[in-house]
Amino acid sequence: MTDPTARAAHADRDAVIELLRVAAGEGRIDLAELDERLERAHAAKTYGELDGLVADLAGAGRTAEEQHMVLRSPSGIRQAGRWTVPRRITAHAHSGGIRLDFSEAVCLHREVALEARADYGAIVLTVPRGWSVVVEEASTIRFKNQADAPADPGAPTLRIVAESPYSPIKIRHPR
Repeated sequence: MTDPTARAAHADRDAVIELLRVAAGEGRIDLAELDERLERAHAAKTYGELDGLVADLAGAGRTAEEQHMVLRSPSGIRQAGRWTVPRRITAHAHSGGIRLDFSEAVCLHREVALEARADYGAIVLTVPRGWSVVVEEASTIRFKNQADAPADPGAPTLRIVAESPYSPIKIRHPR
C-alpha cells in the first residue's frame, strides 16, 4: 500500500482526472462537482489528496468480486483501449488466446495481481513503459518478459503468477 503522504506523479493525477470524467459521463457526479474535483486533482500533491477525490467513486460500495476480472477463453479475448483495471485479474486461455493491453487503461490501484494460465492458447500482456512488472512465480518454459523498462515512481505494479504447460505467456511494452 502506498503512503498517502507520498508525492503523486503526473500519471497519478491523469488517472484520477479520467475516472472523474467517466463518473460525470455516467451521471454519478454533476458538472459542478466535476469542475470542483478536477481543480483539486490538478492541484493535488499527494496520493492521499488524490484518493480522497475518488474514494466514493472507485471503492465505496464495490465488492471484492467487482474488483476481480475473470477471463476464460474458449475462442479468444482482447481487452484494449480505455478500460478500468480491477485489483485482481484471472486470465485462463484454454484454447483461444487472451490479449490484455494496459496502454490506455485507467489504473487507480498501486498494485494489480494477475494470475495467468495458458493451456492451449497464448496470453499476451502489453504494459505501458513506466509500469513495474514483478513476476512472483512462473511455472512454464514458454514465458517471456520483455517489459523491462525502468519503473516510474508511483506507477502501478503488475504482480504476476504464470502457469503454462504448453502455450506461451508474453509480457511486452507497446510498439
